[in-house]
Amino acid sequence: MWKKIIRSYDYSLIAAFFLLCLFGLMMIYSASSVTAVQRYEVASDYFYNKQKIHIIAASVFFFAAALFPYKAYKNSKFLFAIVAGIIGMLVALMIFGTISNNARSWIRFGGMNLQPSEFAKLVIIIYMSAIYAKKQKYINSFNKGVTPPVILLVFLCTLIAAEPDFGTAFIIFLIGCTIIISSGMRFKSMWKLVVLGLMAALVLSPLILLKKDKIFTEEKISRITGYLDPFEHQEGDGYHLVNSYLAIGSGGVTGNGLGQSVQKLGYLPEPHTDFIMAVISEELGLLGVFIVIGGLSFIVLKGIYISIKCQDPFGKMMAVGISSMIAIQAAINLGGVTGLIPITGVPLPLISYGGSSLILLSVSLGVLVNISMFTKYEQLYKK
Repeated sequence: MWKKIIRSYDYSLIAAFFLLCLFGLMMIYSASSVTAVQRYEVASDYFYNKQKIHIIAASVFFFAAALFPYKAYKNSKFLFAIVAGIIGMLVALMIFGTISNNARSWIRFGGMNLQPSEFAKLVIIIYMSAIYAKKQKYINSFNKGVTPPVILLVFLCTLIAAEPDFGTAFIIFLIGCTIIISSGMRFKSMWKLVVLGLMAALVLSPLILLKKDKIFTEEKISRITGYLDPFEHQEGDGYHLVNSYLAIGSGGVTGNGLGQSVQKLGYLPEPHTDFIMAVISEELGLLGVFIVIGGLSFIVLKGIYISIKCQDPFGKMMAVGISSMIAIQAAINLGGVTGLIPITGVPLPLISYGGSSLILLSVSLGVLVNISMFTKYEQLYKK
């Protein structure tokens, strides 16, 4: 039996995960070495060494999730525990969280920082997939089938937006929408949700106007003005985007060579996190861009393929949710770096520096690998 299970694993997906992590580690060292010394006054390999620890921890979580049967996540007690846990963490964040970049997004445990909103992404994927899988018989009943998961989705998005972290709240909302679309719900039921959402927006609009100074802060407005005309505001609001353009443009087709970025020398604000793709473009040119976009696209398309092959509604929806999470986050990061959308501070999956994001992605991809394994095993050996 174990030999059959081992043969059923998708090793191409596992390889893509580790290759992107290692490529990201290499680029983090290149992008962060000067910033570490000049801005943070630490050793040049500080972020590189921390990311190595993150990758080791992420590998443990990845293999644990890949080996653990995904169908166990449907257990009602487990669902209650993770939902209660993430709500408790987000409430604790509002009270004890550390403020960074005008947002209370981090909880500090000794020398470790934890970002609860990252883990809310996987919680909403598991919860909505499990509830809609259990409610397949009355998936189009608005009160019994449609509404309960949406209530939690809106509640979590509201808590995260209150940090304020509108970027992550928007990502979680879009992930929830992809799960709803893949749940088997009829268009009529989805349309009712849209109407209900518009009505809720109208009801909340007076509150938004009342709190507009706190919601539409000077920093958030600056991101819009910098996005609309970065060269007009290149000494201020458009500074980040203009330097991202310079990095991408100077790299051209072939790149300037690994370690040869100029923009990472204090011009790009976060060269190892939000703007790491600009450094990759400057140093490695189209080859670096192809490695990142090609690798992430492979994972996303593989996830969609797994969802099509999977006959279990729960596994199908989780595969869609995990794939959409990676695709949405990558699109938002790349869109911000290239000026297609305003900069949001969303990291590039598996490439940017960060522990919470990497561990969340490793667990998510481990779950996806497990879904793939069970799907293949059932098709090959249970006919």
